[in-house]
Amino acid sequence: MMSPTTDATRRMTLSERKQRFERVVLPHLDAAYNLARWITRNDHDAQDVVQEAVLRAYRFFEGLHGEAKPWLLAIVRNSCLSWLQVNRPADLAGFDDHAAETQASEDDGPETQALRALDRRMLNEAIAALPAQFREVLVLRELEDLSYRDIARIADVPVGTVMSRLSRARRLLGESVRAVSNAAERRVNR
Repeated sequence: MMSPTTDATRRMTLSERKQRFERVVLPHLDAAYNLARWITRNDHDAQDVVQEAVLRAYRFFEGLHGEAKPWLLAIVRNSCLSWLQVNRPADLAGFDDHAAETQASEDDGPETQALRALDRRMLNEAIAALPAQFREVLVLRELEDLSYRDIARIADVPVGTVMSRLSRARRLLGESVRAVSNAAERRVNR
């Protein structure tokens, strides 16, 4: 049986650990959810995955060395992959190897706001249509503003692979957006 002093010290340590975790890791929950949503392609699934990832992060919090955001996002990515393996194994094909929104101005009319919403929807659909390995690096770089080095650690690939995947993702995204835009323009000109 533990002595009262040892038990009180342990509780204080757990309390301090919890406070440190909340201060260091929890500010990155939006980024964690954003990554999970893009990988799982579903809001509800992303919430479940992030919840599991945060529990894992808390359990292994003592192992955090360095920045919290890339560390947490690596856990989220691994949680997503584990979840996909159980629930949607076909979606793992893209992982076979080891939006920012424009602020609407108060002067924008309903037409401008509608066009912006349409552009945002087209872009989101184009990103969602990318193969998983390209979507992942694009989201981490462009939406989460992480460095290539951090993305490489999260995705567990070399920095050069991150760079080539990002280049290809941007090219594929551009092609997709141009194709949708051209199709829409043809419909309007009919």
